[in-house]
Amino acid sequence: MLLWKNSLRGVASATLLAATALTPASAKDAPSPRPNIVLIVLDDVGFAELGSYGSEIRTPHMDSLARNGLRYNRFDSKAICSSTRAALLTGRNPQSVGMLDLASSAEAADPTASDADRGELPRNIDTVAERLRGIGYTSWAVGKWHLAPRYDETQGKASWPLQRGFDHFYGFLSGWTDQYKPKLVRDNDPIPVPDKPDYILTPDLIDQAISAFDPNAMAQDKKPRFVYLALGTAHAPIQAPKSYIDAYQGQYAAGWDAIRESRFQRQKQLGVIPANSVLNERNSGDRAWSDLNEQEKQVFARFMESYAGFITQADDEIGRLIQHLKSIGQYENTLFILLSDNGAAPEPGQNGGFWHPYDPRTPVSEMAANLDKLGGPETQSLYQRPWAMAGVAPFRRYKLWPYAGGVRTPLIISWPKEIRDKGAVRSQYVDAVDIGATLLDAAGTAYQSTINGVAQVPIAGQSVRATFTSAHAGGRKVQFFALRGNRSITAGDWKAVAIHNYGTDFELDRWSLFNVKEDFSESRDLAAEYPLKLKELQTLWWSEARRYSNPPLSEPSPRIQSMRQYADEAEQDGN
Repeated sequence: MLLWKNSLRGVASATLLAATALTPASAKDAPSPRPNIVLIVLDDVGFAELGSYGSEIRTPHMDSLARNGLRYNRFDSKAICSSTRAALLTGRNPQSVGMLDLASSAEAADPTASDADRGELPRNIDTVAERLRGIGYTSWAVGKWHLAPRYDETQGKASWPLQRGFDHFYGFLSGWTDQYKPKLVRDNDPIPVPDKPDYILTPDLIDQAISAFDPNAMAQDKKPRFVYLALGTAHAPIQAPKSYIDAYQGQYAAGWDAIRESRFQRQKQLGVIPANSVLNERNSGDRAWSDLNEQEKQVFARFMESYAGFITQADDEIGRLIQHLKSIGQYENTLFILLSDNGAAPEPGQNGGFWHPYDPRTPVSEMAANLDKLGGPETQSLYQRPWAMAGVAPFRRYKLWPYAGGVRTPLIISWPKEIRDKGAVRSQYVDAVDIGATLLDAAGTAYQSTINGVAQVPIAGQSVRATFTSAHAGGRKVQFFALRGNRSITAGDWKAVAIHNYGTDFELDRWSLFNVKEDFSESRDLAAEYPLKLKELQTLWWSEARRYSNPPLSEPSPRIQSMRQYADEAEQDGN
């Protein structure tokens, strides 16, 4: 029914435009042109890591979008990159489009992979880019893709951006790349590693995004632009110019516990979390800052200085894009959607990765002897796991987990021409599957149920455009989640979470229950107090999973079990 309604909305909008074109009218009465759309996806940036969400990290340009638009405090990702990106661009749950986990890195397709976890998008889905192309947009994919299996490079490139509706692509196909020596693709062809002096990736990506808004080209073709800008920031490796890192020198000497507390207090002051929110206790398995020795404190603080510099560099570059749009008169009618693909990253454990982000074996003494290299071209680092705990304040856990620390991220929506309630916080529940439907709605169209006679995978997302103008408009009512055996279900004011120990019967999973209306940070487990409510949500989870996933529940595939972050997640006190 939702798809049918949205389809009619798109037809009605097109009819209205056609009728207006046939009727003489003043410029004042003419219909507004479709907006440009810029979808900015940050990587591994937690809920508490932008200034407008309580961070001390300097992000004035992203904060300006929040100041002139809306911040959402109940936006949920899929807790991992490929799954979230699939949901964003297709409007489907990742299980429905074969992207339950990461895009396949195998040399050949796995004939035993399930429909939910094959790691390759099916052909019978229309992406946002394909739909926008159908109504006259020109589209760019810039930055990270991570929706194409590795074997696709030699088998037609059917999952590459140009084959999924984009007119142009400049970026990298895998989950991450070196910021100084990136492996890049332009359109359908790999290009040489850049060798310019002082080259670093983020400014290059922003240059490409700016080129999409060339005023001469726009005047000639008269087409609105869709730019999917997926930065590597702040995924490992953490790399940034030394000037950005040094700008934070000494700021993290107080450590992750103090930073987490200060962010929590600032979130309350900003009104981005309810005043009665509770800061969760330190995650089991994560060290207290006070337990570190002096060398560890010195080294680990520098990791966070590098991370903060990485984010601020990205913010400055996003600022260049914003300024360009203002200079050519396109800013007011550009819809910006800025979010992160999952919570902050915990993969390298308590020690962090220095030479390689996922190798935590480097001795702290060796890190200390090479500390000036951190963040530069000689290192590929990722900070210690407790910094991720600070990055997702006030929630528990982090990326990969079904708790809010894994799924909850910033969501900023700015459309200067349309949004009047500037700087407001929206508390409607929004999921990654809703983003595509929302921006299509803003453009006057919707996903299609059938294309060229081929039935498309059914849509799960719904537009939340009504929240642009109303703090009381409805949000998503129900959303299920599954990743690597862990599960959750949100329905109205309630959320249930199941934690799975790999290799055991799913009937043994440990369930928790939270009232998220009264307990924003999921700090109080009410499972024992409300067993009937828990049973109700468990039943609902199975209903939703069977509707959207085949199979509805499974152990992680062997290709996922072999990954380091899988092992690091599992080590945490049986959770």
